[in-house]
Amino acid sequence: MMKDGMARPTGRDVLSWVNRGEVLMAVGVIGVIMLLILPIPKMLLDLLLAISLVSSVLILMTAVMMKKPLDFAIFPTVLLVSTLFRLGLNLASTRLILTHGQEGHDSAGQVINAFGELMMGGNFIIGVIIFAIILVVNFVVITKGSTRIAEVSARFTLDSMPGKQMAIDADLSSGLINEDQAKQRRKELEQESTFFGAMDGASKFVRGDAVAGLIITFINAIGGILIGTLQHGMPAMDAANTYVQLTIGDGLVTQVPAIIISIAAGFLVSKAGVEGTADKALVTQLATNPVSLGVVSGAAGLIGLIPGMPLIPFAALAIGSGFMAWRLGRQRLKPQPTEAEVAAAAAPKEEVEEPISNVLTIDEVKIELGYSLLSLINDLEGRRLTDQIKALRRSLAQEYGFVMPQVRILDNMRLPTQGYAIRIKEMEAGAGEVRLGHLMAMDPAGGQVDLPGEHMREPAFGLPATWISETLREEATFHGYTLVDPSTVLTTHLTEILKENMADLLSYGEVQKLLKELGTEEKKLVEELIPSVVSVTTLQRVLQALLREKVSIRDLPAILEGLAEAAPHSTSVTTLVEHVRARLARQLCWQHQGGDGALPIVTLSPEWENAFAESLIGGGEDKQLAMAPSRLQDFIRAVRDTFERIAMSGENPVLLTGPQTRPYVRSIIERFRGQTVVMSQNEIHPRAKLRTLGQV
Repeated sequence: MMKDGMARPTGRDVLSWVNRGEVLMAVGVIGVIMLLILPIPKMLLDLLLAISLVSSVLILMTAVMMKKPLDFAIFPTVLLVSTLFRLGLNLASTRLILTHGQEGHDSAGQVINAFGELMMGGNFIIGVIIFAIILVVNFVVITKGSTRIAEVSARFTLDSMPGKQMAIDADLSSGLINEDQAKQRRKELEQESTFFGAMDGASKFVRGDAVAGLIITFINAIGGILIGTLQHGMPAMDAANTYVQLTIGDGLVTQVPAIIISIAAGFLVSKAGVEGTADKALVTQLATNPVSLGVVSGAAGLIGLIPGMPLIPFAALAIGSGFMAWRLGRQRLKPQPTEAEVAAAAAPKEEVEEPISNVLTIDEVKIELGYSLLSLINDLEGRRLTDQIKALRRSLAQEYGFVMPQVRILDNMRLPTQGYAIRIKEMEAGAGEVRLGHLMAMDPAGGQVDLPGEHMREPAFGLPATWISETLREEATFHGYTLVDPSTVLTTHLTEILKENMADLLSYGEVQKLLKELGTEEKKLVEELIPSVVSVTTLQRVLQALLREKVSIRDLPAILEGLAEAAPHSTSVTTLVEHVRARLARQLCWQHQGGDGALPIVTLSPEWENAFAESLIGGGEDKQLAMAPSRLQDFIRAVRDTFERIAMSGENPVLLTGPQTRPYVRSIIERFRGQTVVMSQNEIHPRAKLRTLGQV
């Protein structure tokens, strides 16, 4: 009886396993092992030898027709299995030859007998010589050459991997390829290194197979003659004729597949860098030069005229190659088109070169470099701009919860030679200049650098800085100055611009991508919330509002839960944002806490709280702040004085307001003091430690 829950496998299930190759591979390997142990009948040996011969031809044709080596990535495994298979057949045939050789030439099967008669031609000495030549050709020429090519290919492939990897990263950072294409290229690069490394090891099997064939043949011949003469009483010449013919046939029927597979290995490892299949590449590269074909035609004709040389074959070759040279030369001598014809032919192509709609496509983030700064892309000292941008995108994704768009890097000859411009959606968001071969030195105290160089302002924060020569590095370090290389200056500027424009870079499609990447547990919440309660557009506006105030959206499930609580009661984006911020209270307090673990705050006085509350008019999305300009100036002055006084003590506090007035207070402060964080009482986590520094 079968246990509950366990189904008996049916014939269809077994057939399915066989079709998938899960059983056939295991059975094949076990069969090869059994060949090494158990004797087999002659008919089965004939069948297995035929399979070995035909499969080797299949492997050779596959190797010849492959467009690139990775199309036959399983070849090292095939090489190992075929080698073990031939060695197993060698042992099986040796067992038959030594145990039944006295019965005649067909004692080891018809295949071995046929190959032996074909090779020997009635004279076993001739057979031995020809077989020895075949072994030498396989061992010295084909096998040794394939092994050497595999070794060199593996070494150069592994040596070139870092450069290829950096090229992939550069294309990805510059926007030439997307993430999926980069993953595919990295996968192909990994497969290529694994393949050539495996081929380096597998080629040793080919060489070892040739040596084993030579030794097995020698043992078979000597052992067979001794067994025939000493145990079966055969005359020495009869024993030599019988056992040598069987041995030569056995060696040949296993060495021919070995030679074929060795040739296949040579084809495969020597094909690196050749585009298309080997046959097409051969014709394309050898038969396209009429001069070469003409010289070949003349040489063949001269050789045919040598006394004693057969005229007909050389004459045929001379005529054939001469005709091909004439045809190719005639094609090349066709009159070249005039400039007018070229212009006329090119005119229609202009209409289909590029659709006008392509100019409507804009780059989300773009860096334009002056001519002299192009070397930053391939800095030989390892400070490559593309690598730094890649690390920047990874860092921003980890900090703020979404992947920034790819950064496209272009040259712009209209910029100063060492200038750059950063564009967000084609609009210039920042620009600056760097000095190659120099270092930017800055005084941490904010003072002027007391070293010779070009004084200027650091582009990201506007701090005083000086470009100094790299020879002054040690002196600048001794003075305690901060040193930054040119590519890092540019990357820092890009970082600040991306942070300022994160909200604009969070597109509708990016929001959908974030929702798709949520875990299984959160998918149900998304299905219940979107779009029946909250649209994707509303979610986008909420996330943009958070990013505009540098709030990470990495905890997207908590944001969705906050929306699920507030959306049924209000459609105002402002109200939704404030409720979500309250759900992120722990994150906000941790993000802005000081070194002592406490949140430094400056409170808004009740007078100003009432002033803002009384100045609000309208409701919902139409609610606005209508405060008199003079009162706004008083508020701005009070905030500036309070925060500048506290900043002198090295503190960077948060302005704490009421929940109803927070968004409107923030809208005023961001215009003159954008780095100041404004939080409401609802955003203070119950376990947060507060440290009050003052009041506005």
